[in-house]
Order: sequence, then C-alpha cells, then structure tokens
Amino acid sequence: MSQIDDHALLEKILSNGLITPYFQPIYDLTNGEIYGHEALSRGPMNSTLFSPDPLFTLAQQQGKLHKLELLCREKALSKFAKLALKGRLFLNVSASLLASPNHQSGMTLAILKDLGLDQKDIVIELSEQHPYDHNGLPRSSVDHYRKMGFQVAIDDLGVGYSGLQLWSELQPDIVKVDKHFIKGIDKDEIKREFVRSILTIAQRLKCTLIAEGIETQQELDQLIEIGVTLGQGYFLGRPTENPAFSTHPYLVKQAQRRSQFHIDHTETVQTLCRPTPTLHEDCLLEDASQCFKKQPDLVAIPILNDQQEPLGVVHRNQLHELFSTPYGRALYEHKSVTNLLSKDALIVESDVSLSSVSTLITDQEADRLNNEIIVVKEGKFIGTGHLRDLLKRITELKIQNATYSNPLTLLPGNVPIHREVSRRLAANDNFYVAYFDLNDFKPFNDFFGYSKGDAVIQLVGSLIKEWVTPDNNFIGHIGGDDFVVIFGDEDWRLQCESILLAFEQKVREFYTTDTLQEGGVWTKNRHGEVLFHPILSLAIGVVHPNPQQCGNHHQVAELAAQAKKSAKQQGGNCIYLQPYLTQITAVG
Repeated sequence: MSQIDDHALLEKILSNGLITPYFQPIYDLTNGEIYGHEALSRGPMNSTLFSPDPLFTLAQQQGKLHKLELLCREKALSKFAKLALKGRLFLNVSASLLASPNHQSGMTLAILKDLGLDQKDIVIELSEQHPYDHNGLPRSSVDHYRKMGFQVAIDDLGVGYSGLQLWSELQPDIVKVDKHFIKGIDKDEIKREFVRSILTIAQRLKCTLIAEGIETQQELDQLIEIGVTLGQGYFLGRPTENPAFSTHPYLVKQAQRRSQFHIDHTETVQTLCRPTPTLHEDCLLEDASQCFKKQPDLVAIPILNDQQEPLGVVHRNQLHELFSTPYGRALYEHKSVTNLLSKDALIVESDVSLSSVSTLITDQEADRLNNEIIVVKEGKFIGTGHLRDLLKRITELKIQNATYSNPLTLLPGNVPIHREVSRRLAANDNFYVAYFDLNDFKPFNDFFGYSKGDAVIQLVGSLIKEWVTPDNNFIGHIGGDDFVVIFGDEDWRLQCESILLAFEQKVREFYTTDTLQEGGVWTKNRHGEVLFHPILSLAIGVVHPNPQQCGNHHQVAELAAQAKKSAKQQGGNCIYLQPYLTQITAVG
C-alpha cells in the first residue's frame, strides 16, 4: 500500500472509529490473581496500520496523535466496561497529550461516569519513550489526574536517561520496569542487580513495581525470587481482543507449593511455650506480689477468668512502682489484680507460625512492645513464650534452611529429603520416590562450560516445580544434576512424562546450530579418546517403598539409586519403575 493510501486509511480510522482494543493481563506473582489489564490498540485487521508502531508513528507525523489517543482511550474504556474485566485498567497516555490545548480536562471522568466505572480502577500510564519536558508536562498535569482519583504509572523505566528524574519529579504510584532488564534476567547478574536496586527504591517510596516483558518461566522464577510481586508478558498472557483471564495456573501452583513448604518447615509458637504461674481475676495484688517474690525471673503474670481464658497480664515493674509509693502497698494490696491489668498483652493461638508472631510483634507500637507472648489453645491458656526465645529460634531456623537448601535451586537438600522419607515411612504412607538424573551431563559441562551446565540444572529444577503438583508431593535437590521427588499422588507417572516432554524441547535451546545438526557433542574422555555424546536426556528411576519392608530412609535411598541406574542404562528420556519383587530382594 502506498503512503497516500496509508494517509487515507488513517483518516478513515479516525473518522469511523476503526480501533480495536486488546488487553494484556497483569498478574500478582505471589498468588496468580489478576491485578489488572493493560489496554493496547490495534487498527483494521490485515491492514498496514494494524500494528501499533506504524499506526501511532503515522499519526504523530500527521499531527493527529492526540486525536488517535483519545479515540483509543474511549474505545478501551468502553470495552473494559462491557467485558467487566477484573482489576485495574492501564491506559497509555503520551506525556505531551496531558499538556495539549486540545486535551479536554475531565473528559475521561465523564466517560467513566457514563460507563459506570470507578476512576480508582484506572491507571494513567505515561511512557518514558515520550520525552519528558517541563514545558510539555508540568507536574500540575499529573497532579490533576491524581486529584480526580486516578493512579499514575511510569512505563518503560530504564529506556531513557531521564527515568529516575521522571520518577523523582512525578512521584508516580506505579513504575514499570522495561522488558530489556527482564529479558534473560535469569542468566544476567547485572540485570538482576538493576532490578533489585529499583525494587529497593520502590519499596522505600511505597511505589508499586511491575515487571514487563516476562517471556520465559525461568525469567518469572528469577523475578519471584528477587521479590517482584507484579508482572506481565507473553509467558503470563498475550494481548487479546476478548480476554478471559482468571488466575494463572503456574503462579497458583507455585503459591500453593510455597504455602505447603511454609507449613512443612515452619515451627509454631507452641515450641516456645513454657509453664508459667497464673492468677485468677479474683486474686489480690498481694498474691501477685508474693508470686513475683517466689520467682525473681518472672516479669509478668497472666490473669485468667473462670474459663481459663487470659484477660491480660500484671507486670512486675508496674506493681513494684505502685507499691513503692507512699502508702501504696497499704492502699492496694487487698485490691483485685484487675486494678493493674494490662490488656495489651500479645495473645496468640498455639498453631500460629513463629514468622507470623514475629510480624505481630513488629507491628506493635514501640511503647507497647511485649516481651511475653501468651499462648492459648482454642482460647484457653497453656503457657507463655518470650520474645528473646522467639528471635533466637527464628535465627536458628534461617541458618538451618540456608544450610539444608541447595544454593543453585534453593530446593531442600539431603537432610530435609531424608526427614520427609522418614516421616512418610513412620506414618505408613503410600508413596513413590522418583530419582531424576541427566544422561551425558559431564561431557556437556566440559564442552559448553560450567555456567551453561548450571543453567541446565536450574532448568530441570524449574520444570519439576512446574509440573509436579504441590499437594502431597515433596521436591528435593540432592546436588549436581540429581533431583528427587517424593510423590503422594497416584498420577505420578503422568507428571514425570510431562517433565520429560518439556525437557526434551527446552534443552535444545542450550545447543548451537552446529551441535543440534550433529545431534550432540564430541569430547575427549580421561584416556584422550574422542567420543560422541547425544543431546542431554533425563532418566527417572522410580520406587514404591513398602513401609513394612523398609526400615529407614537409607534403604529407600538405596532402592531409588538402583532404579535410577536402571533408567540410565535404558538411555534417552525415560521412566523406569523398579519391580516390587526386586525391591523386596534388595531390602531383604
């Protein structure tokens, strides 16, 4: 089509409103819920102006960018309301449009009112690709939208040199990190450090951060590990005309797995609980004084009602201060302990995690900080814990988790794996143990280098996490290229087959065109012989331990190692289930 035809097509688009809104989902990475949708505009299908780049470029050249933007905005709002989409709507607005004399103040608000939309759900997204200009975009223009109840976002942070200046001067509610810093972030330490720095700034400024352009599972996993909580990109969902996005299955599965890991590896406040003397609410302050006298280390006494429910505490220092005043003891020793009752005591149920208790204490005001933690079971007093013990135990658990997790994948290592097998044996559970190992990994490492080798190991770990359902299953990383999954699911084979299929496709990305054509690599062995090694494959050896036959985790580990050996002997991507009779013979 000629340039003249394009000009005519643009006029037709503007005159007849030939714009179709597309929507791309923005997800909460912590739970898989929809956070919002970004509105993207498309011209007539199968035309030269269908894609946004030629459409908006031509409109800018013709001086009709603002007219096109206003049309796109109206179309997006109408479609958003018609589809009743979840979350916030992100509207792209060029910086220059806000300061344009043709920009009608309050027009968007009027459209929202007609459509029954709330401006609190609309985010005005300013792109850094449009140069920031003090004359073109005064702070007052942005404040105008904010005062009307809209949120303001900066798009493509990092593309231009003025990004941090724009952030500082506009003080946006939301910042989007450009896809350049997201692409390959799992393999690029510099990009990881950049995003960590931006995240730190955002947290301190109480600004929401969104990662754009997430295209692979590995990029997504890395962002979640860094602490980014919102994201969008092709891996999560492509722009579409009629979206039906709900929760994202991969993110939901990962959230469930983190939750289950938290439950399995988190101690509760009951572990801090120790017996403590208590007093009934009818007791006297003299009784409290005698109690403190008998136990010099006691700093607070829980006061209970008839149902053994804690009402609060009497603090040693407060009672001592009261009795130290002139006539204090004489006036108050025969009065009820309720006269000195502190009701701001921290009372928690026995099954609450230590981390949750730590958060409760942190959220308290400094002048009301409690050293004592009253522990109850279904509301009834069972003992107390101390802040000092809480901090000590949390520190111990952090060290323990760091010690027992694999540093490359952060998956549980040998000790947690052994504990889990022992737990299931003791509970007489029905479970399977799958031992994963790469075929020809050492030659691959020698040929391509350890960095690429580590990336393949991380791939195996991420695929296992993706395809193994979190309920009743346990994933561990023994070390190197060896992984273990303890399945409580009967459909363990289907999950293993999905991992093999995905690995067979993904691992090819680590090879060059030449090595792919050859079907593998040539390397020298320790004797100097040049040998051919095919493309990496994954062997899975599986055993079905009988708790009546296997006395401990060592026997299960031996069975799994034998099954893995048999799987590797078959070659290629395969699953080998150790026959039950072989298991009995091996154990016996």
